[in-house]
Amino acid sequence: MPRVVSLILGGGRGTRLYPLTKSRSKPAVPIAGKYRLIDIPVSNCIHSGLHRIFVVTQFNSVSLHRHIYNTYKYTPFAGGFVELLAAQQTMENETWYQGTADAVRRNIPYFTEKDYDLVLILSGDQLYRMNFQEMIKTHLENKAAVTIAALPVPESEARACGVMRIEADGRIIDFEEKPKTREKLDRVRTDPAWLEKLGLKAQGRPYLASMGIYLFDTRTLVDLLNSSTAADFGHELLPQTIASQRVQTHLFDGYWEDIGTVGAFHQANVDLTLDHPPFDFTTGEQPIFTRARYLPCSRISGATVRNSLISDGCVIGRGAVIENSVIGVRTVIGENVTVRDSYLMGVDWYEQPHELKRNQAEGIVNLGVGAGSVIERAIVDKSARIGENVRIVNETGIVDSEEAPTHLIRDGIVVVPKQTTIREGTVI
Repeated sequence: MPRVVSLILGGGRGTRLYPLTKSRSKPAVPIAGKYRLIDIPVSNCIHSGLHRIFVVTQFNSVSLHRHIYNTYKYTPFAGGFVELLAAQQTMENETWYQGTADAVRRNIPYFTEKDYDLVLILSGDQLYRMNFQEMIKTHLENKAAVTIAALPVPESEARACGVMRIEADGRIIDFEEKPKTREKLDRVRTDPAWLEKLGLKAQGRPYLASMGIYLFDTRTLVDLLNSSTAADFGHELLPQTIASQRVQTHLFDGYWEDIGTVGAFHQANVDLTLDHPPFDFTTGEQPIFTRARYLPCSRISGATVRNSLISDGCVIGRGAVIENSVIGVRTVIGENVTVRDSYLMGVDWYEQPHELKRNQAEGIVNLGVGAGSVIERAIVDKSARIGENVRIVNETGIVDSEEAPTHLIRDGIVVVPKQTTIREGTVI
């Protein structure tokens, strides 16, 4: 078996997920009530038998560092690790990473200090399950220098992806990053009949999009980075490489979601509440790993819960109605509260009795959701304080709004930032 090291890129600004990324990096954003986005690629690596993992970080990385430190611990005898590579000034370079390729280039000394045969490069903000051993097999059988994971997508999604054109043997002969014009789209379109022969059901998806998952021969990767000033893989390095190296595609047709926008993030979480969710965290043989928390069972007092996920340690009051929603750890929901099509990320600590008395004396809103409030199509970030009889419903149907002290609307979803206080009776 080849020796493989995995690099998970987690350093981008995540501007399209703002304000969820206001104080954390995108891979550290909580998902499904108790996980973080970074748990997805790390878990995929572990299930694929790849236990040597570097996480490359840059912006707002403190919470990501804390989560990884508290979650992934190998014994000294296992030979595995999940290690952070934070952006740093060096004698050779004092600037921030300029792109994905530049981030990998600046960390060459760390993934070449041991004799690794292959380098697997992953994104830290995608939702999917993949056995990377199958991709390694594709790479070795085709004697490729680089292998790119690809899945079929419709034209509406192709415009926002890197799209490939391949030969019959799967070799990539053209790569177009985010093709916008009809000419560029036609050039990288794949005949649906051809996709059927390759074992993929086209179903109106005639484009092969890059999943942002790359497998490189280590020496090839180092040579490419050292001989080029390319800052980004998709825009620069990969199109340059196709002309001179054998670049292979590894076809994938399972669930894959790039959590790039507030709308996509909200929908991905709400979809988890379906009877048959497209991505199921409960898969027994390949669970998603995360930080172990020793929390009590959730307590639900006469509430009505339909198609929802309730995480550990929640307290839900009498008469509450929760539908199609994800409720994060330690969430306290008062009596007669209604939550629909929403994601409440939870709370980082429990308020003790003396703190609740102080809140009452000083007019401070308690952590959680106060009695009589209504929350619909919203994301409430961690440790928010929502008073009684608050309405977060976006009744006017605003799609995007300017940032207010208490909220921001993106893609029609109301986002309440982390540790925000909304006073009783407020209507949003």
